[in-house]
Amino acid sequence: MKSLVRRILLIGFVAAVVAAIILGLRPAPVEADLAKVVRGEIRETVDQDGKTRLRERYTVSAPLAGRLLRIELDPGDEVAAGETLVASIEPRDPELLDARALLQAEANVKAAEAKLARATPLLDEATANLEFAEADMRRARAAQRESVGAITQNELENKEMFRRTRAALVRSAQHSQEIAQFELDQARAALLRSRPPEKPAKPEAGEEQERAPYPQQDPQWHFNILSPINGRVLRVFKESEAVVAAGEPLLEIGDPHDLEIEIDVLSRDAVKVRPGATVVLEEWGGDRPLHGEVRLVEPSGFTKISTLGVEEQRVNVIVDLIDPPQQRDDLGDGFRVEARIVIAEADDVLKIPSSALFRVGDDWATFRVENGVARQQTVKLGLENGLEAEIRGGLAEGDVVVMHPGDNVVDGRAVKPR
Repeated sequence: MKSLVRRILLIGFVAAVVAAIILGLRPAPVEADLAKVVRGEIRETVDQDGKTRLRERYTVSAPLAGRLLRIELDPGDEVAAGETLVASIEPRDPELLDARALLQAEANVKAAEAKLARATPLLDEATANLEFAEADMRRARAAQRESVGAITQNELENKEMFRRTRAALVRSAQHSQEIAQFELDQARAALLRSRPPEKPAKPEAGEEQERAPYPQQDPQWHFNILSPINGRVLRVFKESEAVVAAGEPLLEIGDPHDLEIEIDVLSRDAVKVRPGATVVLEEWGGDRPLHGEVRLVEPSGFTKISTLGVEEQRVNVIVDLIDPPQQRDDLGDGFRVEARIVIAEADDVLKIPSSALFRVGDDWATFRVENGVARQQTVKLGLENGLEAEIRGGLAEGDVVVMHPGDNVVDGRAVKPR
């Protein structure tokens, strides 16, 4: 009897030792983040940074060359179409002459004055000859009226021809005088503000003031440029007074509320974007996201170097803002935003976090937790946005999956919530 009890106790002790060894060799449950398979809405998006820009901006340029007066407007100032003076241009001063050129210009003035002085007596002589010819013609006509045979028709025609010739000489002398006057004005214009003007001496009593040797520029003439639109000044390119060429930009004007978003996306993502797609704009500085709508996917791409030094083909996507301007008063031109362009969406679908998925060959899989044990499960995916993925097969609503499975999570390994 005692040997039987001893045998039973020995067997029990051995069994306990074996059980303890087995339990000791069994791995402890792995702590892991768990998530449930739920139903809900999912959106597949293209996420990229973008920047705001004005839909229409106006660059006010100098319509003609001249001296630009100082622009008093500053960025942010309001302007009214056809009312606000944005810039004023007046004629620029001629270039200064060196000593040699100045002497030549003064010599040209003297030569022109001499030519004009020579043309004056020639005009007087031609005028006197014309007056004599007209008087002779009047006497001949009076004699013919008094006596028909006093003068022949041939003599009368000769006198008429002589009068016409003298009249042509007068016109020629007048033209020569006008040309000489124009040449004098042109020679004087070469001296325009080419040296500091001298103060004219006060004329003595009864003495006429002598005419200036060259004309002075009228400082009152200028060309005013008015604002083409209602809006605000964005940038001032030329603030200080300066000489500008025709077509040189002076300042930029636009409506800061008329904004659109420019987003450059990879060309492989751009083919998925369609006009009218919904866009969510985040991290723009406000307390709530803004909403927009794709207006245009530009048909031409461009090459851009990424931060890693890789050449990428990118395409600009243009987005119209839907929210009223009152909800984005602080958003200006050239501001950065984070854009999420919706390319597909679905309601009431099964979804899990994308971090619970991993590749097994060409398939996607996840670890489903059954009674505290992780079981590898192949799944079929639908839409995926980087945060969540649609499950179209392999899991059911309410199933629990492991998020961020590490190397210590394998099929059949016990897990417990972290």
